[in-house]
Amino acid sequence: MDIRNNEKNLQFEYEENGEIARLEYRFYKKNIAMMHTVVPEALQGKGIASALAEEAFAFAEESKKKVMVYCPFVAKYIKKHPELREQLDKEFHPNL
Repeated sequence: MDIRNNEKNLQFEYEENGEIARLEYRFYKKNIAMMHTVVPEALQGKGIASALAEEAFAFAEESKKKVMVYCPFVAKYIKKHPELREQLDKEFHPNL
């Protein structure tokens, strides 16, 4: 799946047939905050949101940034991938 980091708009994107799925992020202090995931109805059910999250966590790791999660989808994704908990900012997510 060809996912790109649109650094201008601070979002990871996947485009198919003119539809764009995205995971929006922001930089906050020394962290990356995952804000919101949007997958158009025409693209749902293809694992695109998970692929966006995977790319976002890879980017955070490469950038040596801890992750703050505001997005409900990303929170669910972490529950399915507990190995990612080590990337979370423990001050922001003390119970994970």
